Amino acid sequence: MVALQIDDYGPWTTTPEPRRETDLQALQSRLFATVADFFARFDGYAFADRYDNMVGVANGADPAVFERLQTQVANQYPVTVSVGVGTAGTPRTALEAANGVLQQAGSAQDADRTEVHDHRVVDDATTGTVTIAHFDVVDATGTLTDRVSSAEAGHTIRRAVLELREQMWERHGAVTQFVGGDNAIAVCPSLTPSKLDAVNDHVRETTGVELQVGIGRGPTAHAAGDDAKHALEHCRETGERIHAAFSLVER
Repeated sequence: MVALQIDDYGPWTTTPEPRRETDLQALQSRLFATVADFFARFDGYAFADRYDNMVGVANGADPAVFERLQTQVANQYPVTVSVGVGTAGTPRTALEAANGVLQQAGSAQDADRTEVHDHRVVDDATTGTVTIAHFDVVDATGTLTDRVSSAEAGHTIRRAVLELREQMWERHGAVTQFVGGDNAIAVCPSLTPSKLDAVNDHVRETTGVELQVGIGRGPTAHAAGDDAKHALEHCRETGERIHAAFSLVER
């Protein structure tokens, strides 16, 4: 997992005086697009997260390549980024390790902490296959988009995704991100159908939102994610709530 953080961003947004919010939103969006395109070169995924703090997965890529991303950002934008890379047994532990790289180097609002780049390995873990779970809301158009205001629909979906994120993080060490519309993507350890059923049941019981999920596994996020998207299409076509593009064995 990869943690990216804009350096000294809070103070920069108010120096020499507060900058226009629309300009900041545009800057963050363009920067994320640059980051996402960079990860795509290595068949990885990037997630906007909080925009000033972004998250990525890039199995198989040499951690040193992110120095090239730092150079690209510094050349194209009025800000710089620090990058922490973590390798561990679960996505959660890997992301915590990546964040630890940045936190150990200094505060996010420390002007002297600029373009940090390092890789932390937990318990001699090695990069392996990636499991991606792609969730969406069952019939979001019929139950939300065409029936309630966009504000209410957005609130309902984000509340469901928040419950999903917490369940996947706490129960399974997965990193889950909202990716727009009614979709969320989780970078997961290997999970069985019963475990995903329990997560979906919890989301439905606490928010009233029914989820379906396609699961893929592969050597890179793109390979796993592409299979997950096809598995999700199978759910949409058949009404199956959980479908994997590989054999899921209960244990």
